[in-house]
Amino acid sequence: MSQDTRSRSARSSDAVGTEVDFVLFGALGDLSQRKLYPALYQLDRENLLAKGTRLLGAGRQEVDLEGFRSRVEAALKEYVDAEELDRSVLKRFLARLDYRCVDATQPEGYAGIREWRQDAGERPMVVYLAVGASLYGDICRYLQESGSLDERSRVVVEKPIGYDLESSAEINDAIGAVFPESRIYRIDHYLGKETVQNLIALRFANPLFGTQWNQNHISHVEITVAEKVGIEGRWGYFDQAGQLRDMVQNHLLQLVCLIAMDPPANLDADAIRDEKVKVLKALKPFTDDMLGRDVVRGQYIAGTSDGVRVPGYLEEPDANTESHTETFVAMKTEVANWRWAGVPFYLRTGKRMPEKLSQIVIHFRQQPHYIFDPDQRALAANKLVIRLQPDEGIALQVLTKDSGLDKGMRLRPGPLHLDFHSAFAKTRIPDAYERLLLEVMKGQQYLFVRRDEVEHAWQWCDSLINAWQSREELPRRYPAGSWGPVASIAMITQDGRSWYEDY
Repeated sequence: MSQDTRSRSARSSDAVGTEVDFVLFGALGDLSQRKLYPALYQLDRENLLAKGTRLLGAGRQEVDLEGFRSRVEAALKEYVDAEELDRSVLKRFLARLDYRCVDATQPEGYAGIREWRQDAGERPMVVYLAVGASLYGDICRYLQESGSLDERSRVVVEKPIGYDLESSAEINDAIGAVFPESRIYRIDHYLGKETVQNLIALRFANPLFGTQWNQNHISHVEITVAEKVGIEGRWGYFDQAGQLRDMVQNHLLQLVCLIAMDPPANLDADAIRDEKVKVLKALKPFTDDMLGRDVVRGQYIAGTSDGVRVPGYLEEPDANTESHTETFVAMKTEVANWRWAGVPFYLRTGKRMPEKLSQIVIHFRQQPHYIFDPDQRALAANKLVIRLQPDEGIALQVLTKDSGLDKGMRLRPGPLHLDFHSAFAKTRIPDAYERLLLEVMKGQQYLFVRRDEVEHAWQWCDSLINAWQSREELPRRYPAGSWGPVASIAMITQDGRSWYEDY
């Protein structure tokens, strides 16, 4: 056992977290096993789960307690690094677990949750809904009717919420009929990433960037969220959603908000979310003539990924071969306000791309007077590259003189680089879900999405989807393993720019 592990075990009785009863619907599902149990285990390992915290799994399957704990243990052994599996912590964590068989659509099973809560004392209940959004209303209502809730209970819901503005409002109405907004936590795991947290610090704690963060100094912004995988067995869900609903409506627009928002008055949840809503309200709607020029939809066909032949979207298992659902979206948009007037935001996201990559690139304007080699003028602009995955970090690309007696005053680009894994080599970088779950237990909402954010995002996306449907254009094809349709390159090239691809 390492010294670090021994020190954790020695401090196990001094956990600093807030005691809660954590109830997880969808306890046997993929999200719970891949993300939620590992995150909760890591919190326990870091002594951030208070001694009295209990975890109740709720699912449709009849499983005894021993079987449930065995499944959770197997998930931890699969999804947690073996070096981080501490036997004493694992034993303590599994001892926290209990299980109830609950059919979310039937009221009868909820009595088991009420009975489990009878000796809760002062512990508030956190209800995590790792299930389809169509079940949110039923679960909230039956929890209330069964007497399982009190005025301290909180609910965590996954996004996307709904299929469009109308369905989103219906689901939010159903949740809001039981829980007030102050106790609803709409989770977007991107907001829990270390680099996203550092984006707030970078912008508002450093005058170097704070004074430059506007249309006078920034020429354009890129956001790329690329997925290497295809549908992964989610055909039924994804074909009804598409890449715009699945990724742009939540993840990419949240990143746009954090980049573009004005400084909040403080770090209170509503102060931050008020500024994000202002950005969503300021997003320019797409006119008909902009659709053909500034928006590209794509759908992948068969290609090669890591040297292996992979099928096209219409060749995936259970595929509808007539589907026109997009698996790729690229667009140019603008935040129409004083800070960002005239600054294009280029957004790009797709499946079956060459790399798994999420990054933001801030392109600063060139110097108005250039005195160096004319052939190098295209280099003469700083770039701030904010990498969210796979390796979180921040790099500022600056220009220096190339070394050597024969180089003259030739310029050379190079990064001032903060790689979190290298800079904090002795400190484990927590997963986004760990941070988010901890904030829920503490009752902090600043990393979560407010209802009006969700609805303004849907309103903007709905207008784009309706415009697509009226044009009846088919998505452009692109080979799996490529960076999307050629038209997405032409879209940015027409402005004299190119996608940043120094991966």
